[in-house]
Amino acid sequence: MLTIALPKGALLQESIQVCQKAGLDFSLFLQEGNRQLQISDSRGLAKAILVRAQDVPVYVEYGQAHLGIVGLDVLREKKAEVAHLADLGFGYCRMSVAVPATSPYRSSLDLPAHSIVASKFVNCAKEYFRSLGLPVEIVPLYGSVELGPITGMSAAIVDLVSTGKTLRENGLVEIDVLFESTAYLIANPLSYRLNCYDARQWVEKIAGVNCHKPS
Repeated sequence: MLTIALPKGALLQESIQVCQKAGLDFSLFLQEGNRQLQISDSRGLAKAILVRAQDVPVYVEYGQAHLGIVGLDVLREKKAEVAHLADLGFGYCRMSVAVPATSPYRSSLDLPAHSIVASKFVNCAKEYFRSLGLPVEIVPLYGSVELGPITGMSAAIVDLVSTGKTLRENGLVEIDVLFESTAYLIANPLSYRLNCYDARQWVEKIAGVNCHKPS
């Protein structure tokens, strides 16, 4: 049976809506009190596993899921060997560099060499500053990364930004955007090539759902 990895959190509801429009109903995951981590769709056509967003590419890469839905931010951070099949157009956000509003720095290149930058997206941050030729120290934080600059531990952060409200409420401003991110449909390369469980048919249906990135 075809298996799809769905991400817990912000992308789950729209991921399930996209699957529903494509003919796969995994809405049980949204029911209050549900604790199941694996369910079959209501017609028995496929099953879905519910995992942390960061784990979606891992399950797909290792073949426990044939397809998956996950943000481009996770794909760029994890660098898993999966096929990036389609931009589904929802879950828009951006990976940005932010500093305190009182900071004199107004672009990444203004940061002094060897500054401390806090981020939970360590690989994305390293790749970005390496591309600038600017040596900085990337400190991994996995809680409220905004506290890095607030406490004075870091000069800047690299983090996902959607509306910017959290940054503003904590006295931070964006100074650069690394890349924009939306939800992507991914596949295990071998499963897709061999068309396991009609994977290509379902890819066409899911990718064909009309999703729009918010303006």
